[in-house]
Amino acid sequence: MTCILLVDDEAPFVRALGIGLRARGYEVVTATTGEEGLKVAAHAHPDMVVLDLGLPGISGLDVLRALRAWTTVPVIVLSARHAEITKVEALDAGADDYVTKPFGMDELLARIRATARRVIPNQDEPVVATEHFALDFAAKQAKDADDKPVHLTPTEWGIVETLARNRGKLVSQRQLLQEVWGPSYEKETPYLRVYMAAIRRKLEPDPSRPRYFITEAGMGYRFEN
Repeated sequence: MTCILLVDDEAPFVRALGIGLRARGYEVVTATTGEEGLKVAAHAHPDMVVLDLGLPGISGLDVLRALRAWTTVPVIVLSARHAEITKVEALDAGADDYVTKPFGMDELLARIRATARRVIPNQDEPVVATEHFALDFAAKQAKDADDKPVHLTPTEWGIVETLARNRGKLVSQRQLLQEVWGPSYEKETPYLRVYMAAIRRKLEPDPSRPRYFITEAGMGYRFEN
């Protein structure tokens, strides 16, 4: 189930939109300020953010910039501002789409589906299958070569999933910390070493000579399949 974070200060609008999305099978979490939106994003790890620009406190544009400092979660911006310059600012700041108010529910749903197709991997089947284990993103579960579940803690799974979704790419220590623990974490690299050792014991055929979870000294980690 795709989890969508709605960030908008208009309570009736959020309530109505939330009902409409839930009725169509989406999980919905909400926030009414930019500050709250960032906190919810850090703890709930939504699959998508629908973000209003006109928020009390920090602006929606600042929220977008803050999100992009630590996550690639897709963001659809909502705004009553029709000026082209506002749309350009939002898109340049990292928005994946821009919808102007007022809009129809069918239009927003179509934008959500289109954005999901572009940026959210297919979660109906295991995204990663190796000789020694498989990772099922939808079930948030790892299985060994005999199809038996491998117990990973929520934090271990967060690290594995982040690396696997970026397979073949270097994921910096900072990015990994912020993706798994939240935006306030930047320098707690000992956490990563401890958890990575546990992950290798559970998934690598030879933990002392990693084949899948590779350390790039001083930079970060990479998943090779």
